[in-house]
Amino acid sequence: MRILLLGKTGQLGWELQRTLAPLGEISALGPEELNLTDLDALASLIHATHPQVIVNASAYTAVDNAEGQVDLAMRLNAQAPAVMAEAARELNAALIHFSTDYVFDGEKDTPYIESDPTNPLNVYGKSKLNGEQAIVEAKCVHLILRTSWVYSLRGDSFVSKTLAWARQQETMRIVADQVGSPTWARMLSEITAAILAQSLSAPQDYLSARSGIYHLGGSGGVSRLDLARAILRFDPRPGEQKVRSLEEARTEDFPTPARRPLRTSLNCSLFETTFGLRIPNWEDSLGLAMSEQPANPGP
Repeated sequence: MRILLLGKTGQLGWELQRTLAPLGEISALGPEELNLTDLDALASLIHATHPQVIVNASAYTAVDNAEGQVDLAMRLNAQAPAVMAEAARELNAALIHFSTDYVFDGEKDTPYIESDPTNPLNVYGKSKLNGEQAIVEAKCVHLILRTSWVYSLRGDSFVSKTLAWARQQETMRIVADQVGSPTWARMLSEITAAILAQSLSAPQDYLSARSGIYHLGGSGGVSRLDLARAILRFDPRPGEQKVRSLEEARTEDFPTPARRPLRTSLNCSLFETTFGLRIPNWEDSLGLAMSEQPANPGP
């Protein structure tokens, strides 16, 4: 299988480069090799590579900065995926694209399903929704995987920030009214690889029969506050923590340029039924991710 991976240096792309490697010939590119704002160069590269599957892990993810960088967010999150989708259609390839729970407004009391109305509250969410729509309109074979609160221990995520805050502050105020489905980048990448492994004999036919939008995140939902509590509980180096108390806060206590949806847990039943795969419970995944951290780091 010939796979083109875009966004190899992000927290998800880094994992994908490793989990996809056993499946065939992989061309993995990051911003050093390709500027995705150059849409002509992107189209030319895809045609030159002639992949069977394009895996797009690239994105503009700076939610607050997007409010002042609308054009850049739209170019990376909407226009670039549109180019990928058009090239995929022309080459009879499939596109796997990662989207976000931020396409919803967070007003629903139960986990979101794929057919729920979208209503993004910020530029980031709007740009990701525009990207979804462009891919669907291109009529290429596609899997759009909406995920939630992706983290890794390598990069800048809520998990790594919480561990850092706990070593700097005696009191931490964490919002309790934002609820989502935390998703370990490693698990997300392994599930993506498992999808493609199931399609090895005839990737186009397999993916064409399942083309569409799916929700794929850590099973269950949790607030930011309870997630922080779990992070501290799983911390392999608890002796380094200075924090003595976690205090409940509300989103409105921390004004930001971009509005955040409050409740965006994802119902992943459609994905699980279609592919026979699932990401484990968010807490089990977090415990596994944290267990990989060294208890006694070297100098």
